[in-house]
Amino acid sequence: MPGVNAFDKNVDRYEQWFVDNPLAYVSELRALRELLPTKGKGIEIGVGTGRFAAPLEIRKGIEPSRPMAEVARKRGIEVVPGVAEHLPFADGEFDHALMVTTVCFLDDLDMAFQEARRVLKTGGSFVIGFVDRESPLGKEYQARKDKSAFYQDATFYTAEDIVSHLQKAGFGEFAFRQTLFRSLTELEEVEPVKEGHGEGSFVVVRGDKQ
Repeated sequence: MPGVNAFDKNVDRYEQWFVDNPLAYVSELRALRELLPTKGKGIEIGVGTGRFAAPLEIRKGIEPSRPMAEVARKRGIEVVPGVAEHLPFADGEFDHALMVTTVCFLDDLDMAFQEARRVLKTGGSFVIGFVDRESPLGKEYQARKDKSAFYQDATFYTAEDIVSHLQKAGFGEFAFRQTLFRSLTELEEVEPVKEGHGEGSFVVVRGDKQ
């Protein structure tokens, strides 16, 4: 997985982003909550430090970075070492799966999505939060990739890209939410959450296992 070493070495910098950008963080959480099921057994794929799993009450995650996983465990998350392309779980083990910003660091998007589908029950939901490549924030991140500790090897996607790969993996019944309609430096309050995509920089898409 590209960037794992970067996350290993920059846990404190990763955590500081949430401290420095609380309005953006809360906006993203609100968008995710609108599409994430509240019942059943969930897993976050690429749980990181547990910044999303913990407040969203997902108690299990998979994470390749040991230093990141150590922080997540302190937040009460049961973390299993591993990568999205080879999930160490049984078929149909979960009711829903979450993936936040992890898509841009995957080695093989199709394999990861197929694995997510495999570990979900029929009708289970796969919820993905990501920065849209064509959004202002997506363009900003791409413009300074070479100077970023985290995004040097990242691949950014549009909402259409994500849906296309989800369909290929066997997901359907899609729903969308979006937030972050202004620059992070311009935020004065928590951003609204709207349906659809194409306006907000942070997009959430949910697809159900068919």
